[in-house]
Amino acid sequence: MKRIRPFLCLTFIAAWLLPTAGAQQDQPAKEEAPKKKEVVEASDFIRIDEDDKGARLQTSVTRYEKDGVTVDLIGAVHIADKKYYADLNKSFEKYDVLLFEMVGGEKMEKGKVPDREEGGGDIQTDLLRGMVDGMSRFLKLSGQTQEIDYSAENFVHADLTMKQFQAKQEAKGESLLSFALAAAQQAQNEGAEQPNPARLIAALLSGDSNSLKLEMMKSLGQGDDQITALTGNNVIIGDRNAKCLKVFRKQVKKGHKTIGIFYGAAHNPDLEARLLKMGYKKGKQEWMTAWDVPKAAKSSVDEGEQAEVEEKAGAKEKAVPQSK
Repeated sequence: MKRIRPFLCLTFIAAWLLPTAGAQQDQPAKEEAPKKKEVVEASDFIRIDEDDKGARLQTSVTRYEKDGVTVDLIGAVHIADKKYYADLNKSFEKYDVLLFEMVGGEKMEKGKVPDREEGGGDIQTDLLRGMVDGMSRFLKLSGQTQEIDYSAENFVHADLTMKQFQAKQEAKGESLLSFALAAAQQAQNEGAEQPNPARLIAALLSGDSNSLKLEMMKSLGQGDDQITALTGNNVIIGDRNAKCLKVFRKQVKKGHKTIGIFYGAAHNPDLEARLLKMGYKKGKQEWMTAWDVPKAAKSSVDEGEQAEVEEKAGAKEKAVPQSK
């Protein structure tokens, strides 16, 4: 099995200043060896499970526990196989409350977001949703908002309102585009494995959705690492995660003991860090398959044709002058 290192989160303060305690002694106290701080290895929340027959993009369900409260971080990708969302819907039934992400989701009516009013909404969010819809059709995948049953009684919105999101982005000079560009630059700086441009073009030209998905997995499967380095005082990860855990604490105070947090898998490294700081201990981790992509057996003729297409696509790419 080939694993590629796992995509959104936030760095947290590395050390705490602990106040000293105890009265001054007449006799000098024996110097004690400093206690080693327990270090919890950061979890992977998205991965690729690959063999000769196919590749599977997988997201995790990771458990944390404290004082009788169990919380599961349920990673998600926004376009996936229909079965993936069906399995998620079934799994959500076991939670007292299921906290979900969706900027503007507070306006949901019977599990559906109302149509955007004229002059309202957010252009960049609408553009992103349009891109997601287009990609899901091309890749023959299903969309999260169409497949997840947001009308379930235990669903609780745990994200910023649209007005909050827009105001915070404006105050910090952020946008989805600037964040995406920074993530792409970070991936390049880290030497992260990227899709092969020639194979991407070949897959697009041939309309082979499986080949395209196999290439796209290379970025999706290592997204956690790429975005972790970008975390900080930002809206897209930091402020939204803070709002999520604010709602989480309210639900705990209400007496709920079994809670699920359904957020994009890229948010989970930061959410994990925050939960650990709150005293929660990591428990078991399970994996769910979001994309199950077979690798078709190819004849030598097919392989030759594919190589020729990739060679031509690569030549065209080299012919485009690179900006300095």
